[in-house]
Amino acid sequence: MIFDSHTHLNAEQFKDDIPETIARAKVLGVTEMAVVGFDSDTIEKSLELSQTYDFIQSIIGWHPTEAGSYTSAIEKKLQKQLTLPKVVALGEIGLDYYWMKDPKEVQDKVFRRQIAIAKEMNLPISIHTRDAMEDTYKVLKEEKIQDIGGIMHSFSGDTEWMEKFLALGMHISLSGVVTFKKAVEVQAVAKAVPLEKLLVETDAPYLAPVPYRGKRNEPGYTRYVVEKIAELREEPFEKIAKQTTHNAHELFRLEI
Repeated sequence: MIFDSHTHLNAEQFKDDIPETIARAKVLGVTEMAVVGFDSDTIEKSLELSQTYDFIQSIIGWHPTEAGSYTSAIEKKLQKQLTLPKVVALGEIGLDYYWMKDPKEVQDKVFRRQIAIAKEMNLPISIHTRDAMEDTYKVLKEEKIQDIGGIMHSFSGDTEWMEKFLALGMHISLSGVVTFKKAVEVQAVAKAVPLEKLLVETDAPYLAPVPYRGKRNEPGYTRYVVEKIAELREEPFEKIAKQTTHNAHELFRLEI
């Protein structure tokens, strides 16, 4: 019923209780998820999970905080992995000026290179942007991202930025941040975004929503994201759950 469009069930935090975490998610109505790999180890684990569970898809790519380690050998392997069954998008890719592990120029180059690969393979992309909204938008616009589309993962901008990314053909994905009391801009986005361009996610094990803020996040907690969005939009929970799942299926080219 609910599709967690961005989760890290492949993270170390879940190594001891993946089956139990999945079982709890199903109880909460979260029946599908995309597990995101962002470096060699997490990509391998994502692929392993999507091959093991029929309701798990893989999103794989090279994270901006890892840009300095991106090599031609890594790219060649990534291109091969992207052809595997159940890989539905390339990500998470983008720009991160908060951690700033690598210079902007290096991040930009790796970001654009992966967009080119996504275009070659006709795959949507999942975008990570932190303290880099303006440059992220500039790259996506220059690279004509509307040709393939994608996701603004855990979107944290205001409605003005939302409109800019929507105009580029991107989907807006909201995480547990929408449940935070002081996240007024994200809550405004939740009310304004066209329902057909909305996705929901956890980014687990990070960004746990209220009532679990500060604890380990889990895919099942996507339910609380959907509940909050429904409350903000004054629309039925079932409507938000159904439409966001439909949107994920459509974007990832899964059976609807």
